[in-house]
Amino acid sequence: MSSSTKVLNPAFQGAGQKLGTEIWRIENFLPVPLPKSDYGKFYMGDSYIILQTSPGRGGAYLYDIHFWLGKDTSQDEAGTAAIKTVELDAALGGKAVQHRELQGFESDKFLSYFKPCIIPLEGGVASGFKTPVEDEFETRLYICHGKRSVKMKQVPFARSSLNHDDVFILDTKDKIYQFNGANSNIQERAKALEVVQFLKDRYHEGKCNVAIVDDGNLQAESDSGEFWVLFGGYAPISRKVISEDEVIPEETAAKLYCINDGKAQALEGELSKGTLENNKCYLLDCGIEVFLWFGRVTQLEYRKAACQAAEDFLSSQKRPKTTRVTRVIQGYETHSFKSHFDSWPTGSAAPSTEEGKGKVAAFLKQQGVGVKGTNKSAPVNEDVPPLLEANGKIEVWRINGSAKTPVPKEDIGKFYSGDCYIILYTYHSGEKKEDYYMCWWIGKDSIEDDRKMAARLANTMCNSLKGRPVLGRIFQGKEPPQFVAIFQPMILLKGGLSSGYKKFIEEKGLTDATYSAEGVALIEISETSLHNNKAQQVDTLAASLNSFNCFVLQTSSTIFTWHGNQSSFEQQELAAKVAAFLKPGSNIKHAKEGTENSVFWSALGGKQPYTSKKSSPELVRDPHLFSFSYKKGQMLVEEIYNFTQDDLLTEDIMILDTHVEIVVWVGQSVDPKEKQTAFDIGQKYIQLAGLLEGLSPQIPLYRITEGNEPCFFTTYFSWEPAKAIVQGNSFQKKVMMLFGAGHTAETPSKSNGGATQRASALAALSNAFSPSSGEKSSSPNRSNGSNQGGPTQRASALAALSTALNPSPESKPAALTAPRPVNTGGSQRAAALAALSSALTAEKTPDASPARSARSPSPPADSTPHARKETESSPPEATEESQNEEAIAVQETVSAESVPESNGEESVSKDDTEQQQETASGNTQSTFSYEQLRAKSENPVTGIDFKRRETYLSEEEFKSIFSTTKEEFYKLPRWKQDLLKKKFDLF
Repeated sequence: MSSSTKVLNPAFQGAGQKLGTEIWRIENFLPVPLPKSDYGKFYMGDSYIILQTSPGRGGAYLYDIHFWLGKDTSQDEAGTAAIKTVELDAALGGKAVQHRELQGFESDKFLSYFKPCIIPLEGGVASGFKTPVEDEFETRLYICHGKRSVKMKQVPFARSSLNHDDVFILDTKDKIYQFNGANSNIQERAKALEVVQFLKDRYHEGKCNVAIVDDGNLQAESDSGEFWVLFGGYAPISRKVISEDEVIPEETAAKLYCINDGKAQALEGELSKGTLENNKCYLLDCGIEVFLWFGRVTQLEYRKAACQAAEDFLSSQKRPKTTRVTRVIQGYETHSFKSHFDSWPTGSAAPSTEEGKGKVAAFLKQQGVGVKGTNKSAPVNEDVPPLLEANGKIEVWRINGSAKTPVPKEDIGKFYSGDCYIILYTYHSGEKKEDYYMCWWIGKDSIEDDRKMAARLANTMCNSLKGRPVLGRIFQGKEPPQFVAIFQPMILLKGGLSSGYKKFIEEKGLTDATYSAEGVALIEISETSLHNNKAQQVDTLAASLNSFNCFVLQTSSTIFTWHGNQSSFEQQELAAKVAAFLKPGSNIKHAKEGTENSVFWSALGGKQPYTSKKSSPELVRDPHLFSFSYKKGQMLVEEIYNFTQDDLLTEDIMILDTHVEIVVWVGQSVDPKEKQTAFDIGQKYIQLAGLLEGLSPQIPLYRITEGNEPCFFTTYFSWEPAKAIVQGNSFQKKVMMLFGAGHTAETPSKSNGGATQRASALAALSNAFSPSSGEKSSSPNRSNGSNQGGPTQRASALAALSTALNPSPESKPAALTAPRPVNTGGSQRAAALAALSSALTAEKTPDASPARSARSPSPPADSTPHARKETESSPPEATEESQNEEAIAVQETVSAESVPESNGEESVSKDDTEQQQETASGNTQSTFSYEQLRAKSENPVTGIDFKRRETYLSEEEFKSIFSTTKEEFYKLPRWKQDLLKKKFDLF
């Protein structure tokens, strides 16, 4: 056995064989697997190795390895973690990206694995861990940073820790306070609310009160008064003082070093990929971040030495210990790394799946590591994202000079390569009003003036519909599935009909080859699926034929359909449909490959050899979400890892890259001027991705607005439509989703009456959310019946809210949380009150378990409840008397209902996997056969959740159909799950 084999620690055997997170803790200088029940808990005195396995192209796996160093960890343990990370990478085939993570300065990618945050615990292996005292609860004050991934840092529980620029969370035994500094970021306030909910669920069993305190709010009778009493009374707070650890070095011009004999030697000249040799290691110094690049054939010991050289380099340069260090392997460089090079050939992307497997095996053999156990799962059968609702209304215009000419209904579906078109598809999705899908299509031979006019007119039409339509730019040959599917069928023809194209042809002295129904033409039919039923005109030559496809041959007098020997019955049907579309009512002659007559070959200029190769479809890859910003005139793109719907912040413009199309998402609260630049932003991103990833410059580009997201966008998220209709900024939306309408996040009105009304509503609702209906308030300053029973609290809440919701000229009513809506049949205002009353009248449990103490271990961070669903309420004008009558009627109706016991909070929704598994277990028969569960089954089963048919399959049948286990299936992104279920008729 070689010495290299001994290096591989047994703890790493089998690592990276399934999607998700794996964690090891360094104990006695060895990696020890961490129980899944402890994931998300990190002790300050320890060092950890975290492996994240995610799906790549063609079923291969991608790896990110992070080693996390607690602030109190020893230097020896930290060094061990760094070295063992390199060994783990070797065990995975040497293609992982490696990251150093320091406590309090973790990367967004690392934090995305443990949403909403991690809260490091005191102690560690060396100290035997600190055992929490069960009977004590330590009040703690935290400062929160981050708009999407929150960095939590505990600060001394003292007034001096507060400032006007940050968001703080004060966690006490009976109540959690969020303090928003006057100058704090709106989006950080919103994200901090998720942490508040996380603390409430993890350390208080969901049974404590929550209060939001705004900097400058000094009302003694409110939550603000309680908050300042805990600090010994109110006094002015100081300005923020930035510590050395918080100073982030500026990004500097990147400089490249070659590692020789354990030292970094500077290289001169421009940064080019050609400089990097595959048998060496290099250090790229960017100031704010340092990259360590490993050549693919470098030895394991050389890589370890390079890691130490990087640490020595940072020390010699007197860099802050918080400087990020990322290690990349040749062929698997990150976007961030490649962006620093002046030239990076687009053909130098990561090796393909099969090529990669061969190189991985060779590397492992070189290192003395057995290849057994490194094979990845079988490639996932890919499909297309959901299509738009069928049977909508299609309108098409051809660009002609400075105007647009309507295309006759009988010609909709014919597109000429020399023309540009505007397409408007109007459809209904669910119970919503009309939705719009609009785009302009650019023929490959069209003139520049027509292209610009198409873009200008499409934007004008979109604005006339108040920006609601999805607006897309489509190039010929790159039509996305949802575009093709609305035409039955779509045919791409040669030439053009616009005056601009005709003039261009004449000026250039070119022959006009525009398709004519009386001329000779050959049309190819290669695909038949709904999303790809696209036919196109090809050269009228026998060499254009293909045995795997069908063709339509049109002459001046006859029209043929030609069926290749390898073509499908569906292709043959579509060929007949295309022929009838081109020449309605004509007599169609059919010719099968090998039975053609002389007239057929004569029309093609004589018989010639032709191909029998089938084109391979493009693979769908995992999508990526990016935010963007401008710094010193340069566009900066930042990836949002493990993204969710909550990452779409209303103040931002986001970019979703599915590798098949680019979608620019525009939030409602974005500045109007910036909204107009959405397409420019998308185009700049395409140019950037083209340089780094070889992205086609003609990839479809869409602009969509918040609240009008189409299905082919939402499929990449676990989408809750109720979240999309809540109005307000990020913080207001989050308040509504987590706590309901009573916890208003609006700035108080200048009118004292308005402020008092809202304060009363908030106070009443806060009492209604108390742990038990008979429990007295923990604060002597609680007002408006805080010590009375549940019915009085609920009545106060309804009365106060009814008054607060009375619309004023300055503001509109906010949307209401409706976990259990009641159908009153009356006005929207009554429905809103009924929904809230339903939530508030839930019975409270008489005894509450004591709060969990001293941050004792608890379930993983990803068990945080999902945000509640909401419905929008836009109440009409109503008199105060009618409002009170509605409130009383609703209260009486709801009070008469039999409500199951609860702890006073809406029941927490389980994650998707648990729901899917419990759906099956809740039936009298937990499993059914595949034939019974299929959507088109002749003997369908009843009484099941038809949205989760697959959960009722037995483990054996599930694996035989999906070629994977249920556990692995539910780790896939939701959009991939849906695509697979559609493929096997289980959707």
